[in-house]
Amino acid sequence: MLAAMFSVPSLLVAIFTLMAGSSFLATLVSLRLDAGGSHALMIGIVGTGYFAGLSLGSRRVGALIARVGHIRTFAAVASLLTVTTLAFPIVPPGLGWAALRFVNGLAMAGVFICLESWLNERAEPSTRGAMLASYMIAVYSGQALGQLLLTLGMDGRALPFAMAAMLISLAALPIALTRIASPEVSDATPMGVSDLYRVSPLGCVGTIATGLIFGAFYALGAVYVLREGGGVSDAAWFMTAVILGGVALQIPLGRLSDRFDRRKVIVWLYGGTILSSLALALAGAEGVALAALGAAFGGLGFALYPLCVAHTNDHLRPNQRVGASGGLVLLYSLGAAAGPFVAGGAMQVIGPDGLFLFIALCAAGVFGFGLWRQWRTDPVPEAQQQDFAILPRTTPMAASLDPRTGDTP
Repeated sequence: MLAAMFSVPSLLVAIFTLMAGSSFLATLVSLRLDAGGSHALMIGIVGTGYFAGLSLGSRRVGALIARVGHIRTFAAVASLLTVTTLAFPIVPPGLGWAALRFVNGLAMAGVFICLESWLNERAEPSTRGAMLASYMIAVYSGQALGQLLLTLGMDGRALPFAMAAMLISLAALPIALTRIASPEVSDATPMGVSDLYRVSPLGCVGTIATGLIFGAFYALGAVYVLREGGGVSDAAWFMTAVILGGVALQIPLGRLSDRFDRRKVIVWLYGGTILSSLALALAGAEGVALAALGAAFGGLGFALYPLCVAHTNDHLRPNQRVGASGGLVLLYSLGAAAGPFVAGGAMQVIGPDGLFLFIALCAAGVFGFGLWRQWRTDPVPEAQQQDFAILPRTTPMAASLDPRTGDTP
């Protein structure tokens, strides 16, 4: 893994720095809306704006890269992300912030596609897994750092947004100065929804539900803590605990799914997500107990998307996997765009517990569907199951980094 990291240091430093800034911004926006008296539905609409922009951008940015190249595209989207970040203090909260988050999502799609296509170009078949692992370490550690920055305080109307903008701007430096050659932009067509469902109903439904769950969580998780009586530091540590819990358990749970019927592992993980969500909704935990429940929720939930991709890949030929994985990323993004809006409505009606009651309901739907699929169909033989790999939930370009896609026809 170290060799893979040292081969693309500028790319990994860029994504780490940018994820720190963008993760800090995402939670900051939600907290500022809550502090300003915005209702939960409006906070959800603002969160939906980001994922809607990410979904659209992931389909459109490739044409821009093909026209002007990776470095110019990255500089342009990083600049756009910086400008919109600085605009939050001067734009009235509400739909204006939803529009800014939509542009944030468009810009982040450009960032992800530039970096993921670059990493894919640099990865050899023997190092693809290590390259993907290095990328995921940079993404998750940047997200965790971004949450911890909230503990430094939120004094001043514009200062926290300026801090986020500075981190985002700094991410452009290693890219602008890199000596790594720009790659060709691959244009793998995502598999259609009907084809995906026919291949793997559980993989398809589970991916959409995971998008609903984590789109809602990222937009409203910190708001939940504040409305349950916690402070900004409590919200920051809770969000960090969820991310670190997800990092800690993905590989052990993935290896478990390699040894047993993967459907059973997915179903029981959704069952665990139901229990952890209900505990968060009903227990009224705080402090260390809240962080522990958050870590359990993240540990169980973060593994669901890569497990759904792995389960889908179990039914595919190698030359189909990039298109299928790209289609699943788009399904996840669509779920993530809808999640904050629906969960915000639930919080508006029920109260802060509505967030995790909504998440528990989404998980329960897949839990029941998965049990039905186990009753209807036989499992994939263990010898035919593909190896698990941690995957980012970013853009369809990330599918090319999956070592299971391979280069074989």
